[in-house]
Amino acid sequence: MKIFNKIIKKSSSAEASLFAKATKDKSADKEKTEKKKDKKTDKAVTDTKKVQDAKTDTKKSMKDLYAGEAGKVKTVSSGKKETRGKTARTGRAYKVLLRPLITEKAGNSGVLNKYFFAVADNANKIEINKAVSDVYGIKPIAVNVVSMQGKKTRNGKIRGKRKDWKKAIVTLPKGKSINIYEGV
Repeated sequence: MKIFNKIIKKSSSAEASLFAKATKDKSADKEKTEKKKDKKTDKAVTDTKKVQDAKTDTKKSMKDLYAGEAGKVKTVSSGKKETRGKTARTGRAYKVLLRPLITEKAGNSGVLNKYFFAVADNANKIEINKAVSDVYGIKPIAVNVVSMQGKKTRNGKIRGKRKDWKKAIVTLPKGKSINIYEGV
């Protein structure tokens, strides 16, 4: 009988320890779910703040948005030397202004202080304005942009098309000029 009582006591203590472990696991699970809920509410709060910030940013004009980039001076490092200033700023300008257009119409419109450029397809008027002022040091009065369709071509039976491109007509202030057409 004594042996039987010892076995019952051992089994009850084992059951008690299992019960204690189970209750600890449940409390740990409750804490984890509470932490997850807290994270979700924090995420929701930060998302609403981001949306409110985005709404206030949309009130700014495009020129204001691009003006912030002009004031920043990027540092370009090449090897051991670091250069600052004009070379870093005009890096984008040479990607925007591809080449000046040298045509009869463009040459004649130089009298009216209008200059023609082939520009990048994704460039807008603000970027073109900044690029001209960075490269030539003259701030344009107006920039007009025209998207040109590529011409259809044919070699024998093979038909094709040249790529589409973008043309910018830049108007400078009176008395200012760019020497694009010299030596042509």
